[in-house]
Amino acid sequence: MGGSIEDATGDRARPIYDLSHATERVQAAAEAARGRPFLLTARAENYLWERPDLDDTIRRLQAFSAAGADVLYGPGLPDIEAIRTVCAGVDKPVNVVMGLRGQSYFVAELSAAGVRRVSVGGSFARTALGALLRAAEEVKSAGTFGYAAEALSATAIGQLMSQEKRDDRR
Repeated sequence: MGGSIEDATGDRARPIYDLSHATERVQAAAEAARGRPFLLTARAENYLWERPDLDDTIRRLQAFSAAGADVLYGPGLPDIEAIRTVCAGVDKPVNVVMGLRGQSYFVAELSAAGVRRVSVGGSFARTALGALLRAAEEVKSAGTFGYAAEALSATAIGQLMSQEKRDDRR
């Protein structure tokens, strides 16, 4: 089990908590999680709030590490070099999100850059919704059902839902 704590305030006028307050929040979360099977991820959200300051992002992640975070995350980093710089600048595993438009790296590239955890955010759900909309458009526009060739079988879905470990889920 786990959770994330971010340094964003939700206030557009002052979008990021000052470092000392953000660090206190991480420390309080780490203390609350101590002794439990809980993975705490601390997020430095500068890049999501139009504050593209790599040095400050690293400084924040270092402080969050010292405060007890298990995993560090600077969402929105602009490129693989920034990701590599963050990974080299901290002493805990770094998370990145992939599956967003405009940024596509191989897992091996991310691993070589120092990334230890990759999340996909909502990209799987958005991909599934895209497939649903394309299928509906095919039926509406062409009157065909070619999309069904890519569909999982009922057997595969049953196996998936029953948590059976199989390689032939498709």
